[in-house]
Amino acid sequence: VGSSPVLTCPPKTNATMVTWKVKPKVGGHCTLGYRADQNKTDRTNCSESINWKFRPDQDHTLEIRQVEIAHEGDYICELVKADGNFHKTYQLTVLAPPRLTVYCDDHGVPVCQAAAGKPPAQISWVLESTSTPREEAHDNGTVTVLSKFTARSTNRTNMTCLLSHPAGNQSKSIAC
Repeated sequence: VGSSPVLTCPPKTNATMVTWKVKPKVGGHCTLGYRADQNKTDRTNCSESINWKFRPDQDHTLEIRQVEIAHEGDYICELVKADGNFHKTYQLTVLAPPRLTVYCDDHGVPVCQAAAGKPPAQISWVLESTSTPREEAHDNGTVTVLSKFTARSTNRTNMTCLLSHPAGNQSKSIAC
């Protein structure tokens, strides 16, 4: 989320037509097209965040500015040349790094929360705990994961929560 991925089309010279077909998982399709014989571009149903990175007569690269979860889906570049048609397909998956917070609940129990991650974060504790993380799905496709430290006996005052996620791992400690 927030980065600007760049998708390249096969670098074929003498293309007569280039079309990017965008098929998001949610929402309507969009297309960007370029015809060399008319030096003309066309766009249908594409937001301003999806556009050619450079001039399409020189480079067929597509850029998605400030990517959001709604941009997830298939991106297909179709290149038409005199000697045939060429296709390149990308399956874009968007990661949302969760926000990690650690706090003490009303009973002095350490709680670890990984808010609004995609995919859901994995939470564990430095000391073994019998906690079963609870997940809450949000409308935007992200998930908040909550884990309470539930070990029966411990002499440690500082507890450390470990968060594992494809967008990056984190840890935080707390004394309750």
